[in-house]
Amino acid sequence: MASNFLTGRDYLRKKKFREKKKLISVALGFPDLVFAVGAVPVFPIRMETFDFSRYLTPITSATSVLGWDLTSKFLDFARQFDVLKIVDKILEDVITSINSKYNEMYELGVNNGVPSELCYGINALYGMHKSKGKNVDANLNFAMRCGRWNKFYESLKTIVPRQILIDVPPKTSYNENEALKQMVDNIKTGISELENITGNFVSDNSLQKQFRIGNQVKRFYKTILYEIGGSDFYPCNPATFSEILALLTITFQDYNSNAQRYLENLSQLVKEMRERIRKGIGMDVYKMPRLLFAPMYQGWEPEIHEIIYNLGGRVIYADWDVLGFLEEISISNHSDPIEEYARFLLNASAKGIGCNDENMTSSYLAVAENMDIDGLIFNQVFGCPSISKTYDKLKEKLKSELDIPAIVINFKKIGENIEQVKTRVEPFMDRLKNIE
Repeated sequence: MASNFLTGRDYLRKKKFREKKKLISVALGFPDLVFAVGAVPVFPIRMETFDFSRYLTPITSATSVLGWDLTSKFLDFARQFDVLKIVDKILEDVITSINSKYNEMYELGVNNGVPSELCYGINALYGMHKSKGKNVDANLNFAMRCGRWNKFYESLKTIVPRQILIDVPPKTSYNENEALKQMVDNIKTGISELENITGNFVSDNSLQKQFRIGNQVKRFYKTILYEIGGSDFYPCNPATFSEILALLTITFQDYNSNAQRYLENLSQLVKEMRERIRKGIGMDVYKMPRLLFAPMYQGWEPEIHEIIYNLGGRVIYADWDVLGFLEEISISNHSDPIEEYARFLLNASAKGIGCNDENMTSSYLAVAENMDIDGLIFNQVFGCPSISKTYDKLKEKLKSELDIPAIVINFKKIGENIEQVKTRVEPFMDRLKNIE
């Protein structure tokens, strides 16, 4: 999965120039319609060139010679002997490489006219499009109730002229039936634009096929979050487990541009984690407080999980679950797939991105309770008043309803205030360990 992400440039070049596929840039985990129309969704940072560690280079070299199927079979064989004990170092290098590139994209956005008050994530996304936007055929965007996100969308028009906007109407402005009807119409309009770009036709079968794959992806993702993440024995050390969750958060946005392969990678990951736990390969984490860190998708300090691990804790990243993106899309012979997708989008928008403070707080509370976490680290991202202002209410409700403590840390750019983060979390961890 890590190699699929880092070698995205070569894979996407092949799709675009050899197979004549259309590349559609996406973000926030909405690749389904792009896959259904036979195009290739791409989270645009994957078109960049990344540094490879000496551990990952042999895998990428094997892939170029053998192809992914034979390389995967070789890795399956190697796993029987547990020779992949360097996974900790591989993931550390992968996350470091990705976030170094994120900072480059952020600087590119800041230096090319993005308003300074916008958050890290928006600046980085703008930088990604500024760098490689000429390679995509269109940008698919889902409009949210965030004025700053919509400013970003408007600014992209100068880089990627072909913009497909699917508005997600707020439930509070319509009754439920009216909101659903409007959402269905908006999706149909977006599909028509994708069909015009690709020359392909979106059928009920192509939609349902993609939704089935997506639903299976979400089940495996939740298995990792709840079954593995909630266990008292991890298949690796907690910092590495956090890095796996970070990688999932990033790659979920476009399924590494290959939905079936991404599903197979997740299936193998769950299988391997369970097998390691069964054999007692890993680490006892029973006495280590479990902390939910959120939100991270707008930008976060990746050093945090290493800091918490060194202080005797473990970090869970679960943004897509908090925001409702891991809910499955209903599929049946008698249902309209567009209507079911519309319900999914409306429910997600009412639960997370673009919703009101009360609903957002409820989403955090539900996940915190279901995961049985010991504490929350709230990531207050500079330039994001819509989510950041929910902290005070969230902290109060976590304490009064679940007796879960919370702290807030500030974030503007990766690597900018690591010492301040340490100063904030050290006494918090001492409190949690004393409670335990």
